[in-house]
Amino acid sequence: MQLKSAVRRGLAWLGLSLCRIIPVLRPIDETRETQTPVRLEHLVWKHILRLNPGAYWPVHFTSIVSGTQNIYCGIETCPGYMPGCYIQGIGKIYIGDYTQISANVGIISANHSLHDNRRHEASEVRIGEYCWIGMNAVVLPGVVLGDFTVVGAGSVVTKSFEEGHCVIGGNPARLIKKIDPADCVRHRSRHEYNGYVRSDRFAAFRKARLKV
Repeated sequence: MQLKSAVRRGLAWLGLSLCRIIPVLRPIDETRETQTPVRLEHLVWKHILRLNPGAYWPVHFTSIVSGTQNIYCGIETCPGYMPGCYIQGIGKIYIGDYTQISANVGIISANHSLHDNRRHEASEVRIGEYCWIGMNAVVLPGVVLGDFTVVGAGSVVTKSFEEGHCVIGGNPARLIKKIDPADCVRHRSRHEYNGYVRSDRFAAFRKARLKV
């Protein structure tokens, strides 16, 4: 048992050492204590299996992300990180820092035209910082959610709550509770990443690669 434990510790040390040496693996080491740690399987799904290859953040293999060039992800914010999400970037989507998105969430930025369902009518979705989107929730085109908005599980968000600092829920979502801004914590991580991109390099990446 002691030998097996020593082998495991040795392999873990070797793995972390490689992550620190090889640039493409460095996010695995530096994000491991964050809300959305980069894992080796994320890189396999993206680079080898070519699942959601355009996403610059880790995405679960069961989630679908389209129009990644139209999606702005803040620090430690990874839409589709959890299973079963559908993130539709036909229009533009902006999601702020440290926002958590649960499983089976839909974020939709365009609807079919009422008069010609072959066409999409693009809009925007804006979700603030430190928000929490519960499981099975859907956020529809044109919605703006302010900082510290909590969306209850199974909600359908059809209108904006721009002031934030609230809990909303239901179909259609309505205000359930206000949150005192004085109680809200704007925490920061030691190493900050926008997906796979170090935050101090993200402005250049955004200018070169994104449309948001």
